[in-house]
Amino acid sequence: MKLHQIDGKTADWKLLDSFEDRTVFQTRAWVQFVEEAQGATPVLAELREGTDVVGYFTGLTFSKFGMKVLGSSFPGWTTPYIGFNLRPGVSRRAALEALVKFAWDDLKCLHMEVSDPHFTVADGEGLGFKAEYYASYRTDLARSEEELFNGMDSACRRCIRKAEKSGVTIEEAHDLAFADEYYEQLKDVFAKQGLVPTYTVERVRSLVKHVGPSGNVLLIRARDAEGKCIATGIYPGFNKIAEFWGNASFRSHQNLRPNEACHWYALRYWKGRGVTVYDWGGEGTYKEKYGCVPHRVPWFTMSRYQIVGALRDEARNMFARKQKFLGWLHGERSQRDDATSG
Repeated sequence: MKLHQIDGKTADWKLLDSFEDRTVFQTRAWVQFVEEAQGATPVLAELREGTDVVGYFTGLTFSKFGMKVLGSSFPGWTTPYIGFNLRPGVSRRAALEALVKFAWDDLKCLHMEVSDPHFTVADGEGLGFKAEYYASYRTDLARSEEELFNGMDSACRRCIRKAEKSGVTIEEAHDLAFADEYYEQLKDVFAKQGLVPTYTVERVRSLVKHVGPSGNVLLIRARDAEGKCIATGIYPGFNKIAEFWGNASFRSHQNLRPNEACHWYALRYWKGRGVTVYDWGGEGTYKEKYGCVPHRVPWFTMSRYQIVGALRDEARNMFARKQKFLGWLHGERSQRDDATSG
């Protein structure tokens, strides 16, 4: 098997979207979002076996420390996986093997990362990949609404009922102003932990701008009985998998339980559109109250030279230290502002 790059501007995106293993993170709109948010260059390639096209690969390239990197996906992109779309019966291990040669010889990259919701650890074994994981939770939406609700713990069910009794209502959003509302609430969420958001409001605006018109993302506002927006949620989905991308709320109104109301709305929304898997967008034990189960997707990394992999790991550690420092700095400034206003 061999990968051959094709032009995304002239590609048959309807054909690509017809693959059974297609996810929202491989759609044209989502790739455009990542392209703008990360300053990356999209890569679309046919996987050929002889003269037959047996699948496709989606990714993006960018420069890091002066080196060309291929991501499908990459840490910090708020995109948990991308990967391949393959005809039934085509080996993902064979596709990975073709990707190595494509990344090194055709794209001239020095580092690559790829995650695919259909990978197994065995797919990367023996090919030189280092296996990490995207760890999350999943809910089976093939169950009835009654089964989904009863599968939550009793405290979670009470929260959903409280939101309804308190007059909390959920509305779907389609306007760019939603991004700013979400981000203001997100800053409040991070401030509670002495942190700041890991991305700027521009990323949220880019997501709404590119993915919103495609119909492949659910944007919702939760309003209190007086009509104030007290919580927001972002839930992309396509084909068989929907994803919890982000949820935020003002601490002053969390007693009304708008977050639980948002998640319950999203679960029913995507179930009603034929989605069978709801991915909870990463770890967080608080998600267990919704009756979901742990799930891990292999994340394969490979560097052409050992030093490149070491630089990648140090970059990740530096980002974590930076976020911790910014959170501390934000807290110091808030205390000084409070002292001044007092």
